[in-house]
Amino acid sequence: MNIHQILTEKFRLALQAIGAPENAPTPLSRSTRPEFGDYQFNGAMALAKQLKQKPRDIAEQIVAAADLSGVADKLEVAGPGFINVHLSQNWLADRLQDAAKDERLAVEPQASQNIVVDYSSPNLAKEMHVGHLRSTIIGDAVVRVLEFMGHKVIRQNHMGDWGTQFGMLLAHLEDKLAEDKLAETALSDLEDFYREAKVRFDEEEGFDDRAREYVVRLQRGDKDCLDLWDKFIDVSIAHSEEVYQTLNVTLSREHIMGESAYNDQLADVVEKLKQQGVAVEDQGAQVVFLNEMTDKEGKPAVYIVQKSGGGYLYSTTDLAAMRYRSFDLDADRILIFTDARQALHFKQTELVGRKAGFIKQQTSYEHCPFGMMLGKDGKPFKTRSGGTVKLVELLDEAVQRATNLINDRDDELSNEVKQEIARKIGIGAVKYSDLNKNRTTDYVFDWDAMLSFDGNTAPYLQYAYTRVKSVFRKAGVEPKQVEAGLILEEKAERALAIKLLQFEEALLQVAGEATPHVLANYLYELASQFMGFYESCPILKSGVTDEVRNSRLMLSRLTAETLSRGLDLLGIETMEKM
Repeated sequence: MNIHQILTEKFRLALQAIGAPENAPTPLSRSTRPEFGDYQFNGAMALAKQLKQKPRDIAEQIVAAADLSGVADKLEVAGPGFINVHLSQNWLADRLQDAAKDERLAVEPQASQNIVVDYSSPNLAKEMHVGHLRSTIIGDAVVRVLEFMGHKVIRQNHMGDWGTQFGMLLAHLEDKLAEDKLAETALSDLEDFYREAKVRFDEEEGFDDRAREYVVRLQRGDKDCLDLWDKFIDVSIAHSEEVYQTLNVTLSREHIMGESAYNDQLADVVEKLKQQGVAVEDQGAQVVFLNEMTDKEGKPAVYIVQKSGGGYLYSTTDLAAMRYRSFDLDADRILIFTDARQALHFKQTELVGRKAGFIKQQTSYEHCPFGMMLGKDGKPFKTRSGGTVKLVELLDEAVQRATNLINDRDDELSNEVKQEIARKIGIGAVKYSDLNKNRTTDYVFDWDAMLSFDGNTAPYLQYAYTRVKSVFRKAGVEPKQVEAGLILEEKAERALAIKLLQFEEALLQVAGEATPHVLANYLYELASQFMGFYESCPILKSGVTDEVRNSRLMLSRLTAETLSRGLDLLGIETMEKM
């Protein structure tokens, strides 16, 4: 158990001992100032009315009943009834020794669950653009943390690989192939290809009829049409794979479960809804009226599952996906990462799915919305001409900007090493500038801010890691060779030790709430704490005893390992020199 869990359990037992209700809250927080201890327990205030006693008197009773021997040196009541906890130096040192001996840094895995995570989900009719960035990297960071915490994660890349737009695309592709062009050549630029097809659909006589015919043939399973569709999908996926590789994202072809995968289940979904009376006919369409969600006039929300012409919608596919994930994949949790504009749709989908029994009662269905990426003008991020920014071009620019920075800073590194460092800095900067924001909020994309070596940025964290590694190069030892007792007498030593031991707390929050910014901000606080420690606690200077030197090297080693592990869980690479 981590510090927070241990203290919470100790105070829970203390509350039982003084006769508090069984469900009494155990509010524990980190202290904001060192003189208030390391943690603060605020349970006494909540019990005042129930126990009909003054909060301070209750706090005194809790202190008397709490068994924190060996864990805390001192418990003190402050103010109206706060309990300040001063952790034991020896206990902290012992916990850090355990972390140093463990590749997992003493982070305990959770009870394993089957967790399906739906993320990235680009439309294969077009190249990936900046609108796909947040879903891809936020989802991937959460996946990495969940796996590290011991869960079985099933990635589901719900790609848009079906729909009426494919009729015009396949008709256009067939004409390109008839000109003896290879599919890979014709589709080398998906944006141009889509634009060409759309112009023909809008302006070329007879092309729109051909496109509609292709849609019908595709939906009927026509072999020639499906072969053409397979070629289009294969080349489109290759484009996405290149982006995933550049972004250091763990998605691959095996994780694709596109919309087309559910085609043969859609009729059954609608039929089951009709049989149960969940869906009814309205103006020729099959709809579900949701009385749980009404407008100002009391009219229920309408959730359409089949159009009057017999066509299916995203809603139908999402219900099929829900059923497949809950029953076929036996999911304990289903996490879906899309932008916040789809929040209502997924809320309605869950209501309908649970009514119809398309999801097990015990399966958690969690839509994880995120805000938009904005330009400096506060509007959705676009090119200067107002067009959509291709993701691959954004990443190329990030690496080029990082290259310029590296070239300005250091001439001692070889060009090959500089290029590798620039790649890690550029890609890391783009990812971290997103991941360190609460996913539910919009954020402004700013090249200068994200590539800065100061402040809460990837370059700052990457530099902090290389600075720790440089300590060991100067000391002439490998980090793993350092084994020493820990001395935590200086304030900066103690503060760094406690921050190191809060790693698991951050990971548990990310795993439970799908909030990577918690881990990102923890790493920033850790790096800042180390910088303060490095400035105030000399390590290799003359006059420092061997005992103190080795203790501080041990703290440095644990800092490097925690930064490396944490950044890796965010999908951000580190380097030994910078």
